[in-house]
Amino acid sequence: SGVAWNESHHCRLLAGLVPDQFQMCRRNLEVMHSIVQAARRTKSVCQKTFADMRWNCSSVQRAPSFGPDLLKGTRESAFVYALAAAAVTHSIAQACTSGELPLCSCGSVPSEVPGPDFRWGGCGDNLHYGLQLGSAFADSPLKSSKLGTQALKAMNLHNNAVGRQVLSDSLDTKCKCHGVSGSCSVKTCWKGLPNLDEIASDLKSKYLAAVRVTHRLIGPRKQLIPKGMDVRPVEETDLVYLINSPDYCTPNLHLGSLGTQDRQCNKTSVGSDSCNLMCCGRGYNTYTEEVVERCHCKYHWCCYVVCKKCRRKVERYVCK
Repeated sequence: SGVAWNESHHCRLLAGLVPDQFQMCRRNLEVMHSIVQAARRTKSVCQKTFADMRWNCSSVQRAPSFGPDLLKGTRESAFVYALAAAAVTHSIAQACTSGELPLCSCGSVPSEVPGPDFRWGGCGDNLHYGLQLGSAFADSPLKSSKLGTQALKAMNLHNNAVGRQVLSDSLDTKCKCHGVSGSCSVKTCWKGLPNLDEIASDLKSKYLAAVRVTHRLIGPRKQLIPKGMDVRPVEETDLVYLINSPDYCTPNLHLGSLGTQDRQCNKTSVGSDSCNLMCCGRGYNTYTEEVVERCHCKYHWCCYVVCKKCRRKVERYVCK
């Protein structure tokens, strides 16, 4: 993250690049800051999105050295690939808009006719350029690498495309009002992307509904088809996986499971973060923690707020 990305030899500092990515780095040095930023965002957003689940995405911290849970075609792997593919496109698209990249600028003006109460303007996110470079970078390891089976490559390419599709579908009209005293008599609108947390939330829904598939010869070529015969055909927007995940209850290095011992749980919840589900029925320990927070805040004219510090005791619950 501290690299300036102004010399082609900097590309050698990144571990895990395949030759095509290395060449892309040398040719597009100015984009690398956005790609590094996307990798960092993928890690933090994934962990935030799954903080309430047994699998809390901690394994993504070791990237590019993935553990078994992200190498064997699990639904967790499906989510991480989709999110990473979306993140790199998102990061490049917004870097164009903010003027960080010399070879691109604002997204093109939408072809749809503006409404009577607004006009197209501002600087829209350049999704087209983001998709172009983002897909080239994210997909090249799956097209050139000799590692992994054909089934795994097909699965990861499919899930990369799902991530980008969810991102593309999220492109929305954003507006700024102009007018006397803040009235909205005139609006300038552009097409913009939401933050990555929203994309991750949509992908989490797809993760929960992911389809288990097999890679089989259908006609002239191999395709991903549902493992169960009674399941509907795989759609372009479905996340897919090849093998079932471990239950993540107990540590198992062979499966990539870290277990949930010492994880914090919610005693009053009935969801995935409940002490019953998070602790896999093992029970939990209770401890009391003292927290210090701001309280009794008063506004003083003009213009500052003075607060006192209050201490209170909070009960925490941790899996056995």
